Amino acid sequence: MSEAIGDAREGLEHAHHATEHGDSSARWIAVLVAVLAATLAITELGEKSSMTAYLTRHIALSDDYAYYQEKHVRLTTRQTEEEVLLSLPNAADPAIQARIKASRNEQARLQDNPKTGQGMKQLQALADEEKEARDHAAHLAHHLEISVGGLQIAIVLASVSIVTRVRALAWGGAGLGLAMGVYALLLWTGAI
Repeated sequence: MSEAIGDAREGLEHAHHATEHGDSSARWIAVLVAVLAATLAITELGEKSSMTAYLTRHIALSDDYAYYQEKHVRLTTRQTEEEVLLSLPNAADPAIQARIKASRNEQARLQDNPKTGQGMKQLQALADEEKEARDHAAHLAHHLEISVGGLQIAIVLASVSIVTRVRALAWGGAGLGLAMGVYALLLWTGAI
């Protein structure tokens, strides 16, 4: 962001210098550069916020999958326990049957536990939600980055128009800045 602010300051200095030498359009271009710089700063905040949301969601997703894998290991252990107990010569013994039943109950609880929301089924659903939110945040950050780049180019165009006195560059910078500002706003509001 400091580079963009530096570009905006440079543009304002050029405008001030041009105004001293009788160029009246330099004032409105200076205002344009200031507005573009403010829009750029706000858009960069949104981009960084989206990137932070992406990273937060990515970590949460990783945690969900790690917990899911831990449950899966426990489930596999219980399934193996059940198979071993069933293969015992005295598998019909009531004590062994009780252990087999307990193992099956634990397996069912590991797979689906709506009470606590910590079953593998619930963890997979939670991970799917986190993945969708993470991907949305990444998409938003990427598109806001495009808007930031466009706003930086708009500031440069407006600044160059003061030095070169080519007003078409200022109009181009204003149009590009407006388009990028509207694009960022539409992204933020979820309209696109």
